[in-house]
Amino acid sequence: MTTLSPLAHSFVSHFGEMGSRWGINRTVGQIYALIYVSALPIHADEMAETLGFSRSNVSMGLKELQAWRLVRLRHMPGDRREYFEPSGDAWDTFRRLAEERRRREIEPTLSMLRDALLQEPASPEDAHAQARMREMRDLIEQLTQWFDEVSHMDAQTLSKLMKMGAKVGKLLDFTGIAKRGAAKPASTASTGHTGTEG
Repeated sequence: MTTLSPLAHSFVSHFGEMGSRWGINRTVGQIYALIYVSALPIHADEMAETLGFSRSNVSMGLKELQAWRLVRLRHMPGDRREYFEPSGDAWDTFRRLAEERRRREIEPTLSMLRDALLQEPASPEDAHAQARMREMRDLIEQLTQWFDEVSHMDAQTLSKLMKMGAKVGKLLDFTGIAKRGAAKPASTASTGHTGTEG
């Protein structure tokens, strides 16, 4: 039986708690975290012993992780057991979780919005509601398009893009693309002071 170090145990426990917020249950989250931090591929029996889960729960969790393409199967020479390892790095994990959540949550919302916008508004209130829905649809479509483009980048290119940070905003400012918040009131902007005249 493999005993987790306090460091690894903390990560595995936290990942299990966070898993439900990312669309996977606690057991599956802990199984994935154990596979992710293991130095070598690990088999299901060892996972069950280390985490204190039943073998059937581990098997179901592994099937779900394989369906999400978060782990891959390995076979060791002279060993009939199935071993598992992460299917990629941290960026691959994030991308696949995001893709699955998009499939389960975002795409049904987009489908509903598109159907609603095809309907003829029956009242001014419906027209107003559709206008708000259109804003939401446009934003979601822009974000998903951006994610599609970013998700095809390799980890090194993405890291460079993220490190640019505020430089992107400065570039947009320089080219006149960026828009700022509400302008100052005309009286303040023109006079350059806000005090009372003496």
